[in-house]
Amino acid sequence: MNILFFLKPKSEVAFIYDYSTLRQVLETMEFHKYASIPMLNKAGGEYVGTMTEGDILWGGIKKYTNLNLKEAETIFIQDFPRKADYEAVSADADMEDLLQKAMNQNFVPVVDDQKKFIGIITRKSIIEYCYEKIKKLDEPY
Repeated sequence: MNILFFLKPKSEVAFIYDYSTLRQVLETMEFHKYASIPMLNKAGGEYVGTMTEGDILWGGIKKYTNLNLKEAETIFIQDFPRKADYEAVSADADMEDLLQKAMNQNFVPVVDDQKKFIGIITRKSIIEYCYEKIKKLDEPY
């Protein structure tokens, strides 16, 4: 099966750029109700990594004890340490590779052959697909 069947394209995914400010990231994550968000390189659109709520809390906000939203406009997200980036797969990856990554990540970033971000595959979409397949197996003939 082609993994692109599960792809949520970049045009439908909220993401941040590596030069985004802390405030922009917080507002984007809050608006979309994301706990983690893909981070792209603005110059080339390549997937750089994933920013999580934990990264923001433990890697940055903890450092700024008197932080307010105005100050958050001057703090750049690329300066925050990230605990672990979500591993991306290429658009031509196989299902086994996708599933191995999805077991440990809420979503799997997908990149093209030039490493440009083209979208994500959510763990939820994979589970929904498997659930529907299992339901069909259980149906009486």
